[in-house]
Amino acid sequence: MICRAAGLVLIMLVFSGCAERVQTAEAGRKKVDTAAWITSDAATPAFTAPGWKVGDKAAWEEQLRKRNQAQNDYVR
Repeated sequence: MICRAAGLVLIMLVFSGCAERVQTAEAGRKKVDTAAWITSDAATPAFTAPGWKVGDKAAWEEQLRKRNQAQNDYVR
């Protein structure tokens, strides 16, 4: 009786992995075709930072640097 129950538990453990779905990060990830600094003015005009021009990588990186420094507790 105990051997039969142990065998059933073993079979359940072996076959439980067969029904598992693929868990990759790529399945639900949105693919972006353009670089982050190349966006449209019409897409998000209210969210553009002052001094940033569309397509200017250096200005984009400067805005990110300023935003990160504003959150740095050691600088305050």
